[in-house]
Amino acid sequence: MKVLSQNQAFGGMQGVYAHDSSATSCEMTFAVFVPPKATTEPCPVLWYLSGLTCTHANVMEKGEYRRMAAELGLIIVCPDTSPRGNDVPDELTNWQMGKGAGFYLDATEKPWTENFQMYTYITEELPALIGEQFRIDMSRQGVFGHSMGGHGAMTIALKNPDRFRSCSAFAPIVAPSSADWSAPAFEKYLGSDRAAWRQYDACALVEDGARFPEFLIDQGKADGFLETGLRPWLFEEAVKGTGIGLTLRMHERYDHSYYFISTFMDDHLRWHAERLG
Repeated sequence: MKVLSQNQAFGGMQGVYAHDSSATSCEMTFAVFVPPKATTEPCPVLWYLSGLTCTHANVMEKGEYRRMAAELGLIIVCPDTSPRGNDVPDELTNWQMGKGAGFYLDATEKPWTENFQMYTYITEELPALIGEQFRIDMSRQGVFGHSMGGHGAMTIALKNPDRFRSCSAFAPIVAPSSADWSAPAFEKYLGSDRAAWRQYDACALVEDGARFPEFLIDQGKADGFLETGLRPWLFEEAVKGTGIGLTLRMHERYDHSYYFISTFMDDHLRWHAERLG
């Protein structure tokens, strides 16, 4: 693990690191904020998954999470959204595919299979590295994210309910199998058999029997992607009668930007802290 930068913030340390990933066959960069409490005892960890076109840097620079994370004693890990590098396949004119658009899945179709193994990277390789390098209580993990990252957080939680105690999302893509800005990417990554897509679709996972205790979703009503890409009401319908708790908050005049995310970041951190103990 290489240290790219470290900066003191709110008594804790914001670091950016890189390592050679076997899952993605390239170097991966990620950010970790360590609160002051972690100098004396292991702390719970909260994974933040970013959205399309983003890297680890977007939430690190605009998410405004450090003050509250330091107060609550939360370690915040911010992975990248996809593999990077000159040898990694990409679609240069398509922001919904390739670099910056890994969708937190394991690709099965060429030329994407060698590098785009983001589900394995996020759920196996990176947690192993983080657990070795930082003072973390790995029995207390939560996950949240924005947009494509909200999709990733929800599907990862639904598939790993024994690992994660909490999950929330800002403007998530709740049904990417049928959303106009994710279905084409799913076909390229996973092939034309839509049955294979269901393991990476929150609504489909619930329909197929996956369960998680509860979710918090915040969504802006002025979000330009609301009607065709996000559609949180589909998840609200999917969880009816399942025992899955859902707090869905719709906010007037808020859009899809980090102005929206930073406004409700403290709410999400407190929500996770209550469930992580």
